[in-house]
Amino acid sequence: MTEIANTELRRAGEDGAFLIDGKEISQSVLADVAARASALVASGVKPGLAVVLVGEDPASAVYVRAKGKAAATCGFHSVQHTLPAATSEADLLALVARLNADPAIHGILVQLPLPSHVNATRVLEAISPAKDVDGFHPFNAGLLAIGDLGRALVPCTPAGSMLLLERAAKALGVSLAGKEAVVVGRSNIVGKPMAQLLLARNCTVTIAHSRTADLAATVGRAEILVAAVGRAGMIRGEWIRPGAIVIDVGINRVAGEGVDASGKPKTRLVGDVDFASAARRAGAITPVPGGVGPMTIAMLMSNTLEAARRSASSRL
Repeated sequence: MTEIANTELRRAGEDGAFLIDGKEISQSVLADVAARASALVASGVKPGLAVVLVGEDPASAVYVRAKGKAAATCGFHSVQHTLPAATSEADLLALVARLNADPAIHGILVQLPLPSHVNATRVLEAISPAKDVDGFHPFNAGLLAIGDLGRALVPCTPAGSMLLLERAAKALGVSLAGKEAVVVGRSNIVGKPMAQLLLARNCTVTIAHSRTADLAATVGRAEILVAAVGRAGMIRGEWIRPGAIVIDVGINRVAGEGVDASGKPKTRLVGDVDFASAARRAGAITPVPGGVGPMTIAMLMSNTLEAARRSASSRL
């Protein structure tokens, strides 16, 4: 593979794969969203995002703060509803109903996981499909399944992964059409919608999972590999087809070296792919952290802007 002039892809070592820089690409997405949001505000519509956090899960709190910061950067009207862990399902559904009816709110995000006494499916299905900026509502899932990407709000992590893949393919001078793609993971949040997006780009798609008979052989066929299983280092480097584009969705916390200032053992984040060995065989690969993660929030902002644009269009 020849060297390319693109700041979004950099070599992982002298002979390694190109790194797909999710941080840089996400910043370009946010800058574009902010510019388009400014134009929408000038027309009289300010995109509004409401984030609902139930309980005190530390990771969820970090994600919610990051989403609020991104919304402010994009010039959105942003509100956060932080509710006690003991909040009843009825009260949460009542809040969702109020947000559905609020014309200043174009996107609603209920942060998962929810407390065990709350039926998450019931809550997510209560969100208006037009404001479902997470893309989890069955209506949006159905539109994606039938290939109606013009009307669907696509789940943010698959949408961000697809954008990274498209940027990498363009920079490397290859077409996605006809490529053999393997998605490892079959969740409704990432695996299944990712497969639908790849199909829409005319890839030949296989979904692999924990019951796949020979996972190594299946992965080895992939010209495009998307790993989304939530198991640290599950995909081994020797399985990777030479030159493949690898999108690692996994974010797994494992033991690090030493202890922190408080004396607790340090941890570090790794993906579902064994990065060091995979980077020696892949053509391009996302790092963890710094790959897919930043894209999820950027695509949430993009979905919110799109929901606001559609709302404005419907009132004309």
